[in-house]
Amino acid sequence: MVKKGIIADIFSKAKFADESQSYKISYRNFERIVETTLPEFLIQSDNLQTIPISRIKKIKKNNTVLFEKKSTRSE
Repeated sequence: MVKKGIIADIFSKAKFADESQSYKISYRNFERIVETTLPEFLIQSDNLQTIPISRIKKIKKNNTVLFEKKSTRSE
């Protein structure tokens, strides 16, 4: 189960308090992992309508990992 509250808090802070370009979102797109900036991710996902939060694997700000989904199976 993805911690949606944690991700929502990170997104909120990034959009309203920090420089959102410094956030990198890694998400699962079929069988591969795609990394993009937060603003680009929000555009691509139509504000989380087409790419759900559950597909987010990692969120980084600069070189600091803020969120990382632990895998329970080999991918």
